[in-house]
Amino acid sequence: MTNSPDLHLSLWKQKLGVVPDQVWEQTGLRTLVLADNDLTEVSGRIGNLKTLRMLDLGHNKLRRLPDSLGDIEGLSDFLYLHDNQLAMLPLSLMGLKRLRYLNISENEFEVLPEAVTGMVGLIELRVTDNRLTELPASISRLIRLRELHLRNNRLINLPDDVASLRELRLIDLRGNPVTHLPEGLLTLPRLEKLDLRWVTTLEPPTWFSQLEARGCAIYL
Repeated sequence: MTNSPDLHLSLWKQKLGVVPDQVWEQTGLRTLVLADNDLTEVSGRIGNLKTLRMLDLGHNKLRRLPDSLGDIEGLSDFLYLHDNQLAMLPLSLMGLKRLRYLNISENEFEVLPEAVTGMVGLIELRVTDNRLTELPASISRLIRLRELHLRNNRLINLPDDVASLRELRLIDLRGNPVTHLPEGLLTLPRLEKLDLRWVTTLEPPTWFSQLEARGCAIYL
């Protein structure tokens, strides 16, 4: 266990199985890395780490997260939850309104958790390699979002509400069975890249040419 004076603690790939109790006692931590440790659960005591700005729980075997994770309202930089066995997130995570980057890729989500659309500070959202069949209308709440990564899901379309995400620069839909996209994408003033590689089900709409003429790169 290493704890540097700047309060960054990394226990990456230590085969822990269970997080040592003394970790939850370090209430001044700014970053905590618990990735790749065969964790099946996380103690509710994690909510005591009020000063955390970055948390990495990726590459574990988590099926659920404690409600108290939503109490870390200062969590602002990164939250890595990728490569676990999560199918839902606690509604309490809506309290993470300052969080800018969330990665929940490589899990078992069939719907985008409501908690995610409450994280209104998100700039980058990664939900690749899941089982999403649709996005909720509440995605429109993420008005600061710049990158939306949805590769390898089961999405047939995007909701019209995506047109509310005026800061979007990138939409990655690679490997989805997309058949329709909303023309509202034309109204996104900062959209720079629409990635549709490995999508074999979409007949490109005529308005794609307008999007490209405006400077947006479309990858087919």
